[in-house]
Amino acid sequence: MVDQAVKGSEKREMGKSELVRLSSPYRNVLLELGQRLVDARILNEQIDVFQCTFTELISILREDWDGKELRTIVEDRIEQQKLWAAMEAPDIIIDDAPQVTPSQVSISLDGNVVGIGIGAAAGKASGIARLINHPSEGQRLNVGDVLVASTTDPGWTPLFIKASAIIVESGGYLSHGAIVAREYGIPAVINVPNAMNTITDGMQVLVDGDEGKVFVV
Repeated sequence: MVDQAVKGSEKREMGKSELVRLSSPYRNVLLELGQRLVDARILNEQIDVFQCTFTELISILREDWDGKELRTIVEDRIEQQKLWAAMEAPDIIIDDAPQVTPSQVSISLDGNVVGIGIGAAAGKASGIARLINHPSEGQRLNVGDVLVASTTDPGWTPLFIKASAIIVESGGYLSHGAIVAREYGIPAVINVPNAMNTITDGMQVLVDGDEGKVFVV
């Protein structure tokens, strides 16, 4: 049963990676279209094309629509995303109502322990905690830093090469962060409630992947 789980998790990660690889040509086409829409003064920036639906883009290409309102539509969508990004996601949702589980960290701190979770990748490592909200902030992560994130997916994998250890707020033994950390041989503590708020950026921490704890050094 364990062997089947291991093989299944490997295929799951491989499937995600292949999906990203196959998406690359489409991304290049969209970026070219985005630049042309900028040149036509329909969009403000090239990357705004990713805020558009395929229906909107195809209607412009077919000349069924001049796209004059598209800039305003995109600006509204960007503002809405900023509002959503500022919201704190609930742990679970039951009957359309968010349910927030009281942070285990706040009631479990003992001495220099700043986080308690699941030891998903064995070993111990210390370094400067670097809170990363999105892979695009990867330049802030220096070699030997401890990567702290809310969650990770294949887009985060290049950051693991620099990190000495991983701390993630969500996930379990078969989550992306746990699997990649084990593959790279770096300690990881996963499912650490409120880690992004409890741990301060620049804090010197020790990650204990054996005990599933994070300590201030």
